[in-house]
Amino acid sequence: MNENRPIQEISPEEIRAVYARGEEAVIELVFVLVEQIAKLESRLTQVEGMLKKDSSNSSKPPTSDGFGKKTKSLRIKGERKTGGQPEHPGSTLEWSSEVDVVVEHQVHECDGCGASLAQEPVERVRARQVHDIPPIELRIYEHRAEVKNCPHCGVKNQASFPAYAESVAQYGPRLKSMMVYLMEGQLLPSARTCEILSDIVGVSVSEGTLFNNRSQCFEQLAPIASTIQSEIVASDVVHFDETGMRVNGQLWWLHVACTEGLTYYFVHSKRGGDAIDEMNILPQFEGKAIHDGWKSYQNYDCEHFLCNAHHLRELVFISEHYQQAWAIQMLILLCSIKSQVDEARNHQTPLAPDLLSAFETRYQTILAQGFAANPPPPPPPPTKHRRKSGGRQKQSPARNLLHRLQNQQTSVLGFIYDFDVPFDNNQAERDIRMVKLKQKISGTFRSETGAQMFCRIRGYISTLRKQGFNVLDAFISLFSGHPQSPIPQPE
Repeated sequence: MNENRPIQEISPEEIRAVYARGEEAVIELVFVLVEQIAKLESRLTQVEGMLKKDSSNSSKPPTSDGFGKKTKSLRIKGERKTGGQPEHPGSTLEWSSEVDVVVEHQVHECDGCGASLAQEPVERVRARQVHDIPPIELRIYEHRAEVKNCPHCGVKNQASFPAYAESVAQYGPRLKSMMVYLMEGQLLPSARTCEILSDIVGVSVSEGTLFNNRSQCFEQLAPIASTIQSEIVASDVVHFDETGMRVNGQLWWLHVACTEGLTYYFVHSKRGGDAIDEMNILPQFEGKAIHDGWKSYQNYDCEHFLCNAHHLRELVFISEHYQQAWAIQMLILLCSIKSQVDEARNHQTPLAPDLLSAFETRYQTILAQGFAANPPPPPPPPTKHRRKSGGRQKQSPARNLLHRLQNQQTSVLGFIYDFDVPFDNNQAERDIRMVKLKQKISGTFRSETGAQMFCRIRGYISTLRKQGFNVLDAFISLFSGHPQSPIPQPE
């Protein structure tokens, strides 16, 4: 009997025929049916697990949760009430001692009898301030360069035009900066950018003009992007992550390498080693790499540390789906260790050796409980129809997580020994979130070139904001011919 046939397709006549062949045939049929049932149960458990996963217990994005109300969070509830705190200074629009425009409001006649008050003296003046912006309008600046002949040598001399005035007519650096800022800084589609410029500035531009400005910005940022890449390679701690993105209708991958002050994006058609090699940061990196455990990262010779935010979500899933107590105990332990590390970091004191030993012992104890609750799966029953396979037997999500926590304990708990190592990889996840938001607002990238432009410009914007620079001013400097580097200069 074919063991791959569904159980419901086995007819009573086939069962009688097997029975007639004797005891061994019946035993073999039972083994086949037991194996099929085990596969179905495993598949059912896997499907149920997939249906129960959301952003609170897995790496799925919050947008995949649908419209259901989410009431769970991994954050520990504080003692303070929600809202503004009593000691918070607050902020309000304050009276300014300097004003730009004074508008006089005069009294012309009496509200009571209607008599003229034009010649009466003013007793006092009450004032109110309105903070507003002047009307925005497009201005055309005509640059005129003088031409003079030298009476002594006969050489014709001409004054220099600004670097941004290259042709007879063009858009200026401020307007170009606004175009790029709206598209890459505020993630607007090109059509909506054209609408905003028409409504607010009163200028009609084409999507082709927007593309040309982005291309110019992309080219001028090449040396700065290379500098950011080199600075990240030389950093002590770098966060790495990747996410899928649609380019020209196909699945591509966006890779990010970042620190607290730097961001570098790279787009590639592949997710693994080929893309990481072409990005050329991790192959040169010798510091501490923070990531989510993606196996391709492990092939590079540097210190590796895993994101514990991923572990917390997986532990929540195992607790909810499999009802295993060890998962909650491990979650509480990791959060408790993080709290102790945060307090010690604030006081700039290392954790005491006895406390480190207690954490490690508790960690191993919980792992032992987890392995006891998740024994290795039994080997499948032998049948003469079974094909030999050298592959590894599939294990449950709980057991896979236990193996990772055990085999990579140093990478999981690295943050308790070295305070430079963060607890999680949230830095990379925050930096990569904007790219996902870009696709939700503007849709997919139509070409590889468009995706590359966005990555370079967006990496520059992210780095500028991390360093405290004004993004729009930086673009104005760039289009004026004086690109502003966000890399801190050594004192």
